[in-house]
Amino acid sequence: MTEAGSTGHPAAEGAAYTGRIGLWTKLAYGFGSIAYGVKNNGFDYFLLTFYGLVVGLDERLVGLAILIALVFDAISDPLVGYISDNFRSRWGRRHPFMYAAAIPVTLSYFLLWNPPFEWSQTALFWYLTGLSVIIRTFVTFYETPSTALAAEMTQDYDERTSLLSYRYFFGWTGGNAMAVLMWGVLLVASAEFGPDPRANLDGWRTFGIVGSGLIMLAILMSAIGTHHLIPNLRAPPPKRSLTPVRIFIEIWETLANRSFAALFIGALFSAVASGISAALAFVILPLFWGFSGGEIFVWTLFVFVSAAAAFAITPVVAKRLGKKRAAITFGFLGFWVAPLPILLRLAGMMPENGDPILFPILLVVNTVDLTFIIAFSILYSSMIADLVEHSEIKTARRSEGLFAAAITFIRKSVQGFGVLGAGFIIWLADFPEPESKLKPISADQIPAEAMWRFGAYYAPTLLVLWTAMIVAISFYHIDRKAHENNLRTLADGPRSDTKPGGEF
Repeated sequence: MTEAGSTGHPAAEGAAYTGRIGLWTKLAYGFGSIAYGVKNNGFDYFLLTFYGLVVGLDERLVGLAILIALVFDAISDPLVGYISDNFRSRWGRRHPFMYAAAIPVTLSYFLLWNPPFEWSQTALFWYLTGLSVIIRTFVTFYETPSTALAAEMTQDYDERTSLLSYRYFFGWTGGNAMAVLMWGVLLVASAEFGPDPRANLDGWRTFGIVGSGLIMLAILMSAIGTHHLIPNLRAPPPKRSLTPVRIFIEIWETLANRSFAALFIGALFSAVASGISAALAFVILPLFWGFSGGEIFVWTLFVFVSAAAAFAITPVVAKRLGKKRAAITFGFLGFWVAPLPILLRLAGMMPENGDPILFPILLVVNTVDLTFIIAFSILYSSMIADLVEHSEIKTARRSEGLFAAAITFIRKSVQGFGVLGAGFIIWLADFPEPESKLKPISADQIPAEAMWRFGAYYAPTLLVLWTAMIVAISFYHIDRKAHENNLRTLADGPRSDTKPGGEF
């Protein structure tokens, strides 16, 4: 018996593996998410800071560039998902796309962090826009098929959560390793650049080189490490005549159900809020809270603690509460805690900047809060995976790629709408312009009124968006019993009088 399923060819037999996945396969599969983590960390946490405060591009133009790339994603994500569901090759449906993405993503990510500083605002805008479109498109070529493998590798309700815990653990730790490198090795240690390390251009260039190398390594190691599963993965559906209209109809048939709509709408609200929070993190930490480079370095180190804690607790809590209840619980705890320190600061109820108790308080709050947020993300992806069988009963097609595309699209919406919103928050707060492209503004240059406006726009925006997310996800209907009913229905063969578990 192979690790991925029974002897023979499960895909040809219409079978699927429902047991446990071997450790090495989980590690290889999870390791690939480092590529997305590195790319996502750069876009979420550093892109607005780099192009707005270092390169000198208007923050609204940065947000607009990422939003334009998001429009391309709205087209490419479902198409790549659909094509990979129906693709035929000797390497299966998924792996050709994963291999093909490695070089374009690596090269374009390197160029993103090495821009021509002397170019005009217009030229820099189009430079950023073009690279963002290329990066996001080829990330889709890798991330969507790779994510789709989770629903193919196992149908077990709990094992999917365990498998995706590895994926999110590596994604967060890989991405955060770049943040630690940025603040700890490249920037904080560069004493000649003073208390604000963002002006170290050599550091930014090295950030691009190291990040690009990690992306290449992660994609290739994951693709190679899961290559042995190809004979045991699902085969594409029978060949049929496909027209643009037919493709659109099949995409609509697959995605048109209530549980998917609940997750999609809820996660879209969450992605926008998370994107705003991430894009402004390195404005909030040194400027709003007045943290030093050393404190920010410690802050980034504790993200590893959050990732490890989420990796450990998520499968356990999900097994006890079920995925939906666990996701709502983690979402409520994580997303409501995050803005509270800023609201308390606006009300004059937090220690002043420089008070030795301020940093430990916020460090503990952030570590716990981020654990809940990562746990929520794991469960969201696992809930999406359970939609595959739910949809197969109705459409008679396996559509892992399309549902994976929904995950990819939502996660990349963080950079689109989130960075756009973050740019407008800075603009509405009326921060002063930097003296030059190579001399970012410091905390003492920002008037107290502008900083108060920043917090007043930032915290309520997050609360509204995250509350909307929790309400939307409450309409998801696939629990453990419904999923097991779906598996039994598929095992017994299609019946016209049988409805899927949950509701369409």
